[in-house]
Amino acid sequence: MLNKEFKKKFDAETNTFKKEAIKGDFVFFMKKMDSIENTALIGALLRVRNIEDLEVLKTTKISKNLTDKPADVEKIADYPGGINTLRQEVADLLYVDGVNSDLKTVKTDVVFVVEKDGSVSNVHAQGDNFTFNRQAEIALYSITEKFSPALVKGDPARFRFRIPLTLTMVD
Repeated sequence: MLNKEFKKKFDAETNTFKKEAIKGDFVFFMKKMDSIENTALIGALLRVRNIEDLEVLKTTKISKNLTDKPADVEKIADYPGGINTLRQEVADLLYVDGVNSDLKTVKTDVVFVVEKDGSVSNVHAQGDNFTFNRQAEIALYSITEKFSPALVKGDPARFRFRIPLTLTMVD
């Protein structure tokens, strides 16, 4: 809708300098919208993290019934379409403009829990770049599909999952 309105205004203008100004206004406005969206996503991440931290305080052990592939696991947790589909969705959800780095390549390992119902919780990214870590966590919390949970002795089980991510900045 915004694109359409700016395009109407742009197309209606005959003055070249005013057209450039409209184009500049559009780019500036879209960057502000991206910034607002990113702030909202970070706020949502903080809320989820706070809730998870409170749950940890309520329980004595977060790792209770948590597995990352011991011998009794019949089936590991799986994302619909497989790991490559998960990696692609996370890549599509990454807000790259929110990553600040002087390095061309940044890496992180994202560890999270796939719950018995297939939802994702306790997402923690560990890498050298704080902003990339936060954007990776937001992307993981934002995936659209649920996992099929791990199975232990035929019953759904919590499963610790790890996914390495690398971002290469292009000039």
